[in-house]
Amino acid sequence: QDYYGKELQKSEDLKTNACVTLARPLPKAVRDALEHVHEEVVARYYGCGLVIPECLASCRILDLGSGSGRDCYLLSQLVGERGHVTGIDMTEHQVEVAKKHIAYHMDKFGYQKPNVEFLQGYMEKLGDAGLADESYDIVISNCVINLAPDKRAVLQEAYRVLKPGGEMYFSDVYASQRLSETIRKHRVLWGECLAGGLYWRDLYSIAEEVGFSPPCLVTASPITIGDKELESVIGDCRFVSATFRLFKVPDSSRAGPVQVIYNGGIVGHERELVFDANFTFKEGEVVDVDAEMAAILRSSRFAEEFLIQAGGANAAAPQDCCC
Repeated sequence: QDYYGKELQKSEDLKTNACVTLARPLPKAVRDALEHVHEEVVARYYGCGLVIPECLASCRILDLGSGSGRDCYLLSQLVGERGHVTGIDMTEHQVEVAKKHIAYHMDKFGYQKPNVEFLQGYMEKLGDAGLADESYDIVISNCVINLAPDKRAVLQEAYRVLKPGGEMYFSDVYASQRLSETIRKHRVLWGECLAGGLYWRDLYSIAEEVGFSPPCLVTASPITIGDKELESVIGDCRFVSATFRLFKVPDSSRAGPVQVIYNGGIVGHERELVFDANFTFKEGEVVDVDAEMAAILRSSRFAEEFLIQAGGANAAAPQDCCC
């Protein structure tokens, strides 16, 4: 709370690039939406990726660790006036910055009433903030789960508030090994999002324990430190900023591999939908998918965007994370 509320005044105050890394260029729709976000909100943004998934019209979205509200205000434009975005953050000053600009943004977007709200609270205890079971289509998070001591509790709460077929789409920092006590207790490295980074394989085991489908890696990019003192503390450990998607797949959706055809109906992704590092769906093209991906497409908000048919014997086996 002190680091993000008092010590850091703008993103340029960060000592590493962990919290400002972008894995790929911004889509035009997101670039355009970003131009409408208030400059103070953008200046106090600390994130490590782009957590703007596809197919968002009228969705209810929860942003864990929403900070100054940058991603919430981006999503506010993409879900439209019939959608809704909730941001929750533990840092009082960041929540105040986000709330201060609600009226400005609703006027800018031409909305009759706000479709965003900001709450102060902890992402490990969403119930304390009044967030009900199965109340959101999507949960996002941008470089903040590493700041939570209990990662399993965060994923468990996200799973609880997601509707069946819902998605957790999040960017975070991962380590090439389990971190030493020295690193994990280093105050600056913690604030810079590194000391709390999960060993990437542990994400897979935690997701499975909670009930999510296996993580789908979307993008990954190396993090550079650029500070000799911090590099000496870290030693041979390496860090990566990665975006994953997890789905709450109902058992009723599970079957075997299938063939799918993308209909090109998602705005901004008409020709192809880059779903993750393993699957890119081109409009009208038949693609074999494994049983896990079939269940995801069948149960999620993407179901109406695909023709799903029997077959898929040649589907590739699920791929491991390539961090």
